[in-house]
Amino acid sequence: MRSKKGFTLVELMVVILIVGILASVAVPIMRGRIDSAKWSEANAAAGSIATGIRAYAAEKGITNGTAGFQGASVNGSLTTGNAALGLANMDLDGTYFSDACYVVSGAAYDAAGLDFVITVTAASAEGTRAEPTTPATMTYTVTDSGPVAWQ
Repeated sequence: MRSKKGFTLVELMVVILIVGILASVAVPIMRGRIDSAKWSEANAAAGSIATGIRAYAAEKGITNGTAGFQGASVNGSLTTGNAALGLANMDLDGTYFSDACYVVSGAAYDAAGLDFVITVTAASAEGTRAEPTTPATMTYTVTDSGPVAWQ
């Protein structure tokens, strides 16, 4: 009697088919996770910008009715950093996002408190970074009425 050594061609083809099906399901799921991880870098940098805005408001004693944000150019692109917020050029440069990806808008202090929006765009100024593919833009909104919202 002969002993069987090895696999038949049909068994190998079934295994290859199963691996192919698993790979076709796993690749899109992993791609979404990679983009999510890339956006976490932007979230951390937006948190640093938010801390800078809060510190600036506290140091300058900005409250309802003061014009502190208008004179300090807190609002706008952070292409070259923002000295008022303690951010030098290239402080926000990371693996996937550069300084040019961040824009602060709506920084104001009203009767209810401090409000501002930080918009992060995935397309970097250098164009060589492996930025996330979806979504192209996310916003980090801080309002006086609630916690930070990242969308």
